[in-house]
Amino acid sequence: MKKFIVRRVLLGAMILFFVSMIIYSIERALPTSYVEGRARDMSMKQGAKPYDELVAELNASYGLDKPVLEGYFVWLGKAIHGEFGESWIFHQPVTKKFSSVIWYSFALALAAFLLEIIIAIPLGIISATKQYSRVDYAVTVFALIGISLPSFFFATILKWIFSINLKWVDLYGIVSRMHESYGSVGKVLDMAQHMILPVITLTIVSVGSLMRYTRTNMLEVLNADYIRTARAKGVSEKKVVSHHAFRNTLIPIITILGSTLPNLFGGAMITETLFQIPGIGYTSYQALTQGDIPFTMFYMVFLAFLTLTGNLIADILYAVADPRVRVN
Repeated sequence: MKKFIVRRVLLGAMILFFVSMIIYSIERALPTSYVEGRARDMSMKQGAKPYDELVAELNASYGLDKPVLEGYFVWLGKAIHGEFGESWIFHQPVTKKFSSVIWYSFALALAAFLLEIIIAIPLGIISATKQYSRVDYAVTVFALIGISLPSFFFATILKWIFSINLKWVDLYGIVSRMHESYGSVGKVLDMAQHMILPVITLTIVSVGSLMRYTRTNMLEVLNADYIRTARAKGVSEKKVVSHHAFRNTLIPIITILGSTLPNLFGGAMITETLFQIPGIGYTSYQALTQGDIPFTMFYMVFLAFLTLTGNLIADILYAVADPRVRVN
């Protein structure tokens, strides 16, 4: 196992190197440029330098006057030492801005992730054990609705019902106008109230896939020979489902859950933008649309790192879930 982990870490480092190079090349080719916008604003002031001259000066100050490959290795050398530069639009170090917004996204994604597991896996198992029953059809319809609903459409419906008509929660933001006047508990409850609709949105649009995946794999396991043998020996149906079938269903489920690690820290760009939650998703959207290369580079490389880490964790958990699985 130790050799396997070392090999995967080295392979992941190589993959991350090439992925970051591709991301940097794409960032340099984006049509939206903060430098050009800033130079345009500066050139319109009285007595300012010409636009082309300002663009050249700003590109030189940000290192964009170098070729793409040379510029990438300059960025990589600084990134290895933890220096990702200063955000062009937020005017502070990238890591500082990242650390100030990541926890909003983490809290949002963690709540949705836990609800997804609590809802999807039990309903998937119940649907499989009661195949072709009314319960099975109801669960299937619920799952298909969740899969089919776009997040922006479902979020708009929730806002229209609970914010505009019922006025139970605010339409946007993470805190209310009276937030600073509340005590410590009141501030937490205020933020939690603003998280309700985003969490519901993320849960509903993601729960269907895991539910269907659990049902499909559970049905496959329940039809296996060793399950029929266990039933023939008089093992109770509850023990057959919970002890024999569910344990062998865990491996494909772990694959799905392991790949969701980036979602816990990566942010939900569409949902956060719709509700204007100041998390990493909404922040990266602002950075991307305004051509903030330093922040966008850090964010995209961070997502690539989380994806590789999630795959490694899933592979390790295979052996935990099933003792028959051993890393060769």
